[in-house]
Amino acid sequence: MPPLFESKTMSSAPLLIRGGNPISGTLPVSPSKNAALPILAASILFSEPVTLHDVPRLSDVEVILSIVSSLGVKFAWQSEHTLTIHAPEITSVEAPYSLVSKMRASFNVLGPLLSRVGEARVPQPGGCTFGVRPVDQHIKALRALGATIVENNGDFIAVRDRPLSGRFVFDLLTVGGTQNAVCAAVLGEGLVRLENCSIDTDVVGLCEFLNLLGAKIRGVGTHTLEIEGVNALHGGEYTIIPDRLEAGTYLLAAAATRGELTLTNANTEHMRALTSKLTESGVKILELDHQTIHLDARSGILKPVNVMVSSFPGFPTDLQPMMAAYLATVSGHSRITDPVYTTRFGYSGELNRLGAKTEVLDHSILIEGSQMTGAPVKAADIRAGAALVIAAAAASGESRIDGVQYLNRGYERLVERFSSIGVDIARDEMRLVNAA
Repeated sequence: MPPLFESKTMSSAPLLIRGGNPISGTLPVSPSKNAALPILAASILFSEPVTLHDVPRLSDVEVILSIVSSLGVKFAWQSEHTLTIHAPEITSVEAPYSLVSKMRASFNVLGPLLSRVGEARVPQPGGCTFGVRPVDQHIKALRALGATIVENNGDFIAVRDRPLSGRFVFDLLTVGGTQNAVCAAVLGEGLVRLENCSIDTDVVGLCEFLNLLGAKIRGVGTHTLEIEGVNALHGGEYTIIPDRLEAGTYLLAAAATRGELTLTNANTEHMRALTSKLTESGVKILELDHQTIHLDARSGILKPVNVMVSSFPGFPTDLQPMMAAYLATVSGHSRITDPVYTTRFGYSGELNRLGAKTEVLDHSILIEGSQMTGAPVKAADIRAGAALVIAAAAASGESRIDGVQYLNRGYERLVERFSSIGVDIARDEMRLVNAA
């Protein structure tokens, strides 16, 4: 198989950032990784070709494509961000541990395999290091709808002898659990009702994608979904939604550097939990249209704020590290509480190496605004890495960020894109060579 990406795009060389320059310019928002991954997992359901537009070129996409390819999915890049996928036949029902262990979203192949061929063997997923993210809601839902699932040596072995049907109420809002249950139910003659479903943008995107290509899912965008199984899905085309997490990263970086930034190709409705908090903090936000956001943090006194993380449409847990990096630049005392992933504050010590004043207390991070200076730091996961980039861009002096392989999972052409809006950033390729 030819390489999916150019090596320079996926370089894991440390980043060198000379901070202190206000961000300025215009940037288009990239397509959403978290929306693309479950759709790529759902390619198992399609015997006819499906063309996906605006597919991000990231290492996580490489992993999910490798997984579904091992199961029988055929794919081909038509252009830089356009991909054709389909599975004329399923050649294996066993997802390889070596790949599933790299990324939590890979567990999303369980539902499509169960739907298409009636059996699946999928290992416990891996991914970011913070917190425990169990898959019990996935398993409970599928069992309640008629699947038999046993765990053997870390693998979940699932079978069904009839189309899934019945009703299940999730114990809590779960993005992946909702997506897996929906995909497991779309093929066959069953009728499934799911309650207390996540209404996250990535759940809505998956359901809209499936409906466009022949599924019968009612209640999309609400907490109750009804899925009427169909005999087959058909081919077609679909465009992945913009990445609200990438958009939020660049907005927070612009605010932290007291800059000015216009984002295009955004979905402003998906961004309002963040933009309302930035407005509360004193940053000027304008929605120029449904796809364009303008931020201006150049004037005025910015104020500390308190943030409570919650499920969509609330403030996303995936933005809380970057929000902490921004608030570390704002005079006064702020607090971010995250009951979603209560141990997701491991980045606090690295922020403090840059001169931030943070303290983790129970499910919260307490932040006192301060002047930051450059230092060597290391990312431990995708969003922690993004927080360090923001803090380094706002700090005086030079910072070096290791752990760039995590950033490659969530940010396409990060160096080029930050450079285009005025950040002095480069890859330390020489240090990578010396380390090797």
